[in-house]
Amino acid sequence: MKVAPKLVFLVKDPEGFSSAMYDSLQPTSDSIIQRSEETFELSLEQYGIKDQKACGNIANFIDNNNLLKVSLLLVEYYEPPLMSCVVNEVLKSIRAERLSSTVSLILPYILPASKLKCEDKNSSINNSRSSLYGFHTGPATEFTEDIIRVAEKPPLSLQINYEPLACLLQLVQFYSISTAVLIGKRGMNEEQEVLCEVGESLASAFSVCFIKNRIKLNLEETVKQKEPWRVLYG
Repeated sequence: MKVAPKLVFLVKDPEGFSSAMYDSLQPTSDSIIQRSEETFELSLEQYGIKDQKACGNIANFIDNNNLLKVSLLLVEYYEPPLMSCVVNEVLKSIRAERLSSTVSLILPYILPASKLKCEDKNSSINNSRSSLYGFHTGPATEFTEDIIRVAEKPPLSLQINYEPLACLLQLVQFYSISTAVLIGKRGMNEEQEVLCEVGESLASAFSVCFIKNRIKLNLEETVKQKEPWRVLYG
């Protein structure tokens, strides 16, 4: 899987936050950078799974020298434990393609307060207001440090109870991939505001634009999250 040195890894969610980020990040009108899109399918047969594949979309931002500058990866949502197989296969494909160079991963996710837990009762994580948190894992780089600079550092006791992101964090730590994590904690009736804050942070880091009128959310969608495999990811 051919990707840029800077890669945003998104997993679809029922409310449409990841899809909105994927669709809304676009080249500026006067930019030499162009955006191209393609789909991908990866076999999961090595995990004993023959009836499903790891599927998703890739958007590449390419300069006038045909060099990949930034890639956006939007992976379909899968229930656990299949989710861990999909994420692992995608990361393996990325690493195989970029053996001779490093990749910096960006994990931007919009989560409700119910998916974030903290032992410190006075922490902003435990209130209902929207907030933007950022941290890095794996080898730190100037880029991963810069992209989280605008965000609040979460407490060490933060627990993320959202399966796709928990799975991603476990595997990027295993592979020691330089990773910046941006978490937009959404409060009541502030979903679009925190999405725009995260999206504009990414746009600034990548010298592209975040087009708000491309946002399409499905906030009335209610999905019961069942995570019996949470223990697999710690």
